[in-house]
Amino acid sequence: MKRAFFVLIAVAAAGAAFAQQYKWVDENGRVRYGDVPPPGVKATPLKPPPQGAATPAVPDTKGDAAKALTPEQAFRKRQEDAQKDREQQAKAEQEAQVKRENCQRAQDMLRTFEGGQRISRTDSKGERYYLEDAEIGRETAKARESVQQWCY
Repeated sequence: MKRAFFVLIAVAAAGAAFAQQYKWVDENGRVRYGDVPPPGVKATPLKPPPQGAATPAVPDTKGDAAKALTPEQAFRKRQEDAQKDREQQAKAEQEAQVKRENCQRAQDMLRTFEGGQRISRTDSKGERYYLEDAEIGRETAKARESVQQWCY
């Protein structure tokens, strides 16, 4: 029973929404609007709102560009985008590989200098010479900086 009552109320409210509206001027000179004008007043019927047009549609500029492409053009665009993504991924992988290799070299050098063994080098004449403690300290500091740069 309650459901029928609510349905009846909803139908009555919907009918009022589609009722004819009028415009008139009252005795004080004010413009009034309503669905039932008072008797003895010259009322002008207003045009009802168009059926089904609630709000004007906003054009979708993004969708228009995609709709303008033919299927062949859309396919080629997807192919080009995929190719660019693959190239970017390959470049990122190559950079990561270079970073891993440089990190490994820097860690190896640091282990060598911190190992406590004598370290030798070869000069321009091809003769071997040994690094002194101060030189080993400087080289160890450089190796630590390299590890910081490449491994973190």
